[in-house]
Amino acid sequence: MDYRPLGRTDLRVSSIALGSMTWGQQNTEAEGHAQLDYARDRGINFIDTAENYSVPPRAETQGSTERIIGSWLKSRGGRDGIVLATKVSGPSDRPYLRRDGSLPRLDARNINEAIDNSLARLQTDYVDLYQLHWPNRPLPLFGGGSHSPARGGDGTEVSIEETLDALDALVKAGKVRHIGLSNETAWGLSRFLHLAETTGRPRVASVQNAYNLLNRTYEVGLAEFHAREQVGLLAYSPLAQGFLTGKYQRGARPPGARTTLFERGQRYQKPGTEAAIDAYLAIARDVGLDPAQLAIAYVTSRHFVTSNIIGATSLDQLRSDLGSLDVAITPEIEARIDAAHQLHGSPAP
Repeated sequence: MDYRPLGRTDLRVSSIALGSMTWGQQNTEAEGHAQLDYARDRGINFIDTAENYSVPPRAETQGSTERIIGSWLKSRGGRDGIVLATKVSGPSDRPYLRRDGSLPRLDARNINEAIDNSLARLQTDYVDLYQLHWPNRPLPLFGGGSHSPARGGDGTEVSIEETLDALDALVKAGKVRHIGLSNETAWGLSRFLHLAETTGRPRVASVQNAYNLLNRTYEVGLAEFHAREQVGLLAYSPLAQGFLTGKYQRGARPPGARTTLFERGQRYQKPGTEAAIDAYLAIARDVGLDPAQLAIAYVTSRHFVTSNIIGATSLDQLRSDLGSLDVAITPEIEARIDAAHQLHGSPAP
């Protein structure tokens, strides 16, 4: 395991982070604890969660993932050695996220309620990285099409200035050490950085966006911020929700798999994705690698990636995914991946 700077902060995070969104729905508390124990033993010091988890989002399970992490921290100790990241939800149609049933939006009232609830569930006084799960302005989010209307409590946008002021207050109060973005664009990141530079508000340390062999759109526009502004990528979905393992090819639906259970894989079922997956499966086969380990290793090896967020529903899967640390992306493998990308592009942005 290697450790990389989190932006311009004094924190160094493991190059692989442990994602947690299945805990509390697909995984029990005991299984979540077992994954956390194993990950820490393997050198992972970075844990990512969100107030919205577990996924798929449901009122009955909302916050369960943070509670599982909180009970683990309380029983195991060692909070100082963990870099803990969570997220506040952007605008959505989920009234159960707020006590009064109002729709979430990224203003001070919502952010303050969200962080206090997260801290209580996590059983900690602070989070190391507090991220905006998605922006409060119209964007094609989560693989959607054209720009959709902004959704807030009243359907209006919340300005970045207003949101950043609320985050500034949390940093000053000691509840949050650093801030990050998620599902963000180059324009949004540049605006946050400009305001930090010109007004003294907190500076963004990272961006958590989807990045994998089927979706390399981060490379266009956002990747440059790593070298020039020291804002790196926290890559989520390195296996494209499991599609890059090949287990869903030709419409297969293995028992117990996420897409089988929840049918939430539409982002990776677009025209062209199956042919692209076939190409990457062939590369893995030809070089004698597990396709999941190849896909994860590729993401971890990118120069602009601060940490690669992996998730698992079993310890065996977690062990296998961490085997990617032993996989080297050689120039020959890189050339073959680039050739496939030239043909297939990013079919699942």
